[in-house]
Amino acid sequence: MMLIECPFCGARDETEFSCGGEAHIARPLAENKISDADFADYLFMRDNPKGLFLERWRHNAGCRRWFNMARDTVSHDIVEIYPMGKLPKTAAAKAAYNASWRRNTAAEQAAKPAASATKAKAKARGAK
Repeated sequence: MMLIECPFCGARDETEFSCGGEAHIARPLAENKISDADFADYLFMRDNPKGLFLERWRHNAGCRRWFNMARDTVSHDIVEIYPMGKLPKTAAAKAAYNASWRRNTAAEQAAKPAASATKAKAKARGAK
């Protein structure tokens, strides 16, 4: 059994929680068009690594709130627990986030507002 530190309720037994799967999957915005194959990758493809993995968890039997967890899938050691909508702070969890294949997908890029993408392209060209 794992003892999970709920950021809102404190330490509780793992039976009070449920894992919501992979964390940091950005949904493509409707204004940004992507191919059916890229959308299928966003919708169905999930990682199942051996080692450090970033997951979403929910405290079902307590506060019913969601949070993210960086957990080693081999040893079940919890490296970090952090709020939804935030990025991990520990070096190992940051490395896992940056190493994810999702960071370079069309769906990940389509999750950003079109205006930001346009500004980024203009900045890359040297325009103001």
